[in-house]
This record gives sequence, structure tokens and C-alpha cells, in this order.
Amino acid sequence: MIEACSKRCMLFGTVCMGVLTIVVLILESQLADSFSGSQRMKNKTFPTENNSTCWLHQPYKIISECHPCSDFEIRSKSIGVCIHTSFKEILRCENGETVTRSCDRVAYLEERAYWKFTIWSFILGAISSIAVMLRMRVLNYRAKQRARRVLSNGSI
Repeated sequence: MIEACSKRCMLFGTVCMGVLTIVVLILESQLADSFSGSQRMKNKTFPTENNSTCWLHQPYKIISECHPCSDFEIRSKSIGVCIHTSFKEILRCENGETVTRSCDRVAYLEERAYWKFTIWSFILGAISSIAVMLRMRVLNYRAKQRARRVLSNGSI
């Protein structure tokens, strides 16, 4: 079935799939932010250092965004919050207390992993496309040579 499609039809289908993929990614990111952004943080409790929960009851300011704990902190268990998720963030509550709490994910690491995956997928797709085009050229050349030989021999 797919062999019967013209190049124009295949290109149109590929472009439509690409546009659909981008639309789905945009919608998914918008819906994920609106539905799970505040709800997830309210329902999820993370371990904190010194058993302080001031950040649950009063306004707080994030001093240091969520970042990975060092290998030393994880192995030595010097900071207890690093044991749970291997990520930590530092908060300052309104009363001046500084709290270190465990956090879920590091945004820049997630984004970097996404872009690595996207770039490698693009590179592999481009290499595969080039390989297919070169193979088609070779097969077309061989078919033309075979047709010339048959026609030159005069046997039809």
C-alpha cells in the first residue's frame, strides 16, 4: 500500500505528522502545567532537614532552585534530604528560618535530556533518510542497467 504513494503524498503525510506532533507537545505542556502544577506540589510532601515544616504553614522564598546533591552528600548522608530523591532545594521561610528540602526533579536536567534525545533522534533520522535515498539510487541504477542489457540483447 505504501509503495503506491507518490513522493508528494509521502512528504505531505510526513509534514502532517510533524505538525500534529508539535501541536500535541504544546497542548500537553500547557495542560500539564495547568492541571498538575499547583495540585502536585500541594499533595506531595518532601522530607526536610531538621524536621522543619515552616514552608507548609507560611510563605517562603526559594534561595536555591532544585539541584542534584553531590556524591559525597549522598554517600555520607550528611544532608538527610539527599537520601530520598538525590535532589535538594534551599528555602527561606518568612520567619527567617532556612530549610533544605528534598525535591522531585531538576528542570534544567530534564530539559537537557529532552534536547539530547531530540537532537539524536533527528541525527539518526537524517542518516537513515540519506541511507534510504542512496540505496534507492543504487537499486534504480541497477534496474536501468538490467533494462539496457535486456534491450541491447534484443530479447523481449
